[in-house]
Amino acid sequence: MANLNITVEKRDILGKKVSNLRKAGITPLHLYGSGIDPQSLQCDTVELSKIISQAGTNIPVTIKVSGSKDDSLCFIREVQYHPVTDRLIHVDFFRVDVEKSVRAEVPIMLEGTSPAVRSAGGTLLQPLQTVTVEALPLDVPASLILQADLLIDFETKLYVSDIAVDSSIQIINDSEELVASVVAPRVEREGFDESAVTEESVNEESSDSTEDSVENEDESESE
Repeated sequence: MANLNITVEKRDILGKKVSNLRKAGITPLHLYGSGIDPQSLQCDTVELSKIISQAGTNIPVTIKVSGSKDDSLCFIREVQYHPVTDRLIHVDFFRVDVEKSVRAEVPIMLEGTSPAVRSAGGTLLQPLQTVTVEALPLDVPASLILQADLLIDFETKLYVSDIAVDSSIQIINDSEELVASVVAPRVEREGFDESAVTEESVNEESSDSTEDSVENEDESESE
């Protein structure tokens, strides 16, 4: 796993005045968790955005506060964006103890191509995108891999129980939870001949019209 690091600074500006920080390209952040008092901090927005894209919520980040001797191993717990501009406005980091297990959401990646997709024209579905794992902070995987090649037909399915992990990692999800499958393509009904149906309908209408004409002629003659 990549070792992600970022240096931040203590923040004295609080409340509504933090909008001035954002205009200057600085994002306020909050650090809390195991063994520390909550801290108000700040960081360059560009650098912080890079860390967010690399770490997600399941890869630990080492935070160094300028002027402090101690580093903090953290997970990103919340990222806030402006609802209109989508600009980064705030980040929460949670400090963890490297000796204590944590729970994290880890993405499931499908590798390869299913034969049922490649040869039979099926559609690959993945209803479960992430699983919750429990492990020591430095053992939390960046992602978990399943081979789509195992989906050889429309009956074969992949479940949580098919995900291989090290003994140091425990998956919390139900082992029978469905991860991926391939569904058959939609096909037209066999033997359906639209022209034949149309012709049959025309013949029936013509027959009905002829019968009506005969009945009308018979009524006229009887009068």
